[in-house]
Amino acid sequence: MHDIGTPQILHVLVTAFAGFVIGSLWYGPLFSKAWMKASGVTPGNMSTSQSVRLFASAYVVNVIIAFGLAFLMGREHSLHGGMHVGFFVSLMFMATAIGMTYLFEKRPIKLFLINAGYQLVNCVVMGAILGAWH
Repeated sequence: MHDIGTPQILHVLVTAFAGFVIGSLWYGPLFSKAWMKASGVTPGNMSTSQSVRLFASAYVVNVIIAFGLAFLMGREHSLHGGMHVGFFVSLMFMATAIGMTYLFEKRPIKLFLINAGYQLVNCVVMGAILGAWH
């Protein structure tokens, strides 16, 4: 059996926060207008309590992703190795799952590229942090 090691909780929590920051930039100043247009989301249609719940849930999801990446990297890890794991997890699992759903929902390719692109950048950065953090 493969020895996957045990991720350090602090590493995972900090890494998940970094992913949260990436998401705020990605869906904020970088791609907010294109994402809103492609997804049909309109600004200002959420209450403060809904926003808090949404952002808290997004952080929890990033914690789960960070744990998964840490487990997949195992005990032997490095900056390059972490980036490699993050890249292939996002490309082979996340992007393909998003893509399959978008095919059947007939969603725009632009939305796929924005969302899958976020997962790619997010996982590569999170993998890099986990891999470099000894």
